[in-house]
Amino acid sequence: MSAAAPSSSPSAPYSTPDIARRLVAEALGTALLVAIVVGSGIRAERLAAGDTALALLCNALATGAGLVALLVSLGPVSGGHFNPVVSLSSLIQGRLSPRDAAGYVLVQLTGAVLGVMAAHAMFGLPALSMSTQARTGAPMWWSECLASFGLIGLAIATGRSRPGLVPFVVAGYITAGYWFTSSTSFANPALTLACAMTDTFTGIRMIDIPAFILAQIFGAMNATLLFHWLCPPLPTELRAVSRGRWKGRARLTSAD
Repeated sequence: MSAAAPSSSPSAPYSTPDIARRLVAEALGTALLVAIVVGSGIRAERLAAGDTALALLCNALATGAGLVALLVSLGPVSGGHFNPVVSLSSLIQGRLSPRDAAGYVLVQLTGAVLGVMAAHAMFGLPALSMSTQARTGAPMWWSECLASFGLIGLAIATGRSRPGLVPFVVAGYITAGYWFTSSTSFANPALTLACAMTDTFTGIRMIDIPAFILAQIFGAMNATLLFHWLCPPLPTELRAVSRGRWKGRARLTSAD
């Protein structure tokens, strides 16, 4: 589960924020994302009375709705990564410097742990509790690889053609991922680590995390390479010309 809004957009209402603001936005967004995932999982499990399918449906819908809200609100500030593999993909594409990418990952991991603690506090649980839920095996590793591949690939493709739709594409894909993947589509190393610290509906054993994260990175990096080739960005000069033409048309329209 993750967010992957483009780091900049012609329609973004803000000037480029400084690194401090971007890091705070990433930490806050990741914390809220994890709180949504874990908290809705706890609530759904308690209300579903043992109906796992109903609990999963509620958890998926809450996550999808929360992702749209987080991406639309915080995406213009930091790019709305909330996910280390999204930041790594941006680094490979040249959208983030190595220093900024390292900062993003650090605050995402920190925010993820705080998100678990926030969710537990809302439901009267210990701040952290190690999960005992097993999620392992080749089918689940492949599931995480495919989930991360689709997340990064669709975000890149949409961001280069219809950037305003990225929040909805990402949220829709993750909501579907709860159901079409055997692992329920974590697709996010920070979230995966956080879920090891909650012995609730969304938990995963700490021993199962390394394979999940490796699968997520593998899927994300392959998607970055493929979709960077499949949907190449416009050269800077062409983007400038396109903006100039759009502004010219806008001026003509207003003059009419």
